Order: sequence, then structure tokens, then C-alpha cells
Amino acid sequence: MEAKTLLLQQWASCLDERDWFPPLEKALEDITFEQAIWKPTDGAMNSIWELVCHLLFYEKRFLMRFLGETANEPQAENNESTFRLPTKTVDNWKKTKQEYFYVHRELGKILAKSEHEDLYRKVPGEDNSLMLELKSLAMHDAYHIGQIVFLSKMQGAWAGKSSS
Repeated sequence: MEAKTLLLQQWASCLDERDWFPPLEKALEDITFEQAIWKPTDGAMNSIWELVCHLLFYEKRFLMRFLGETANEPQAENNESTFRLPTKTVDNWKKTKQEYFYVHRELGKILAKSEHEDLYRKVPGEDNSLMLELKSLAMHDAYHIGQIVFLSKMQGAWAGKSSS
């Protein structure tokens, strides 16, 4: 199997195609605003919404760098600040999800259109090529999707969904 095909499958698995773990669209499908901002009482974990903000930050930053639109890329003082929420409203929760889905799909389109040599060209502002950066982002997504599913299960929001 060609590397591009494999990465396209990984990328889709993170958003909308079921594989060994549920895709993020499915994981967030019925998450309410209240569930999105909920944290365990010990406060040791981020909320679902904070995790989605974190994933959005890194994917949007990569997209902006890839497109050469660095003036529009999101900024953060450190990794911890990438979990920061906008004003906590139902509308902003919906907007965060929609923006994440849009950015993820845009990166998928870029990958799908890329020629072989494009996959191995270094992206300005990043340490690696398009291929390696998207592979890392997909693995990062999978890790945090697992956390989102766990938080959903802790709240009883996973009832009726497949156990994967």
C-alpha cells in the first residue's frame, strides 16, 4: 500500500470513518454543552471542549503554515494555553466543533491532491514534511480522541454507542 493511501485512511479514521477507535465526529455527535465543559472533580483532566480546542489549535496552525498564511495562524504562549476555551456559550461550542471539522477536512483535501514529491517537501515553519507532520497530527488526534471517549463514558454520554 502506498504511503499516501495509508495516511489518507488514518486521517479519515480520526474524523469520520470508524476504525479501531471511534472517529471524532461520532465521539462528539451527542455531546451537549454541559458535557463538553465538564471535568472530573479532581480537575486533573481537560474537558472535552478543551481537548477539541487543543486539536484545533495544532491542525489550524499547520494548515495556515502550509498555505503560507502565517499571519492568520493561531498563537499560544505554550502547549497548556492551546487548551484555552473561548467564551463558554453553546454557540461557541458548536463553532469550535465546526471549525475543527472544517480544518481537518481541508488538510485531508490537501493530502489527497498532493503529488508524491509534495508529500516529502518540508513545510515552512515545521520540522518535517507534509507526510510526517500529518502522520504526527493523526496520531495526536487518536490519542486525544481516546481521552474524549473516556470523558464521555465517565459522564454516561457514551450509552448506546459501540464499545470501541
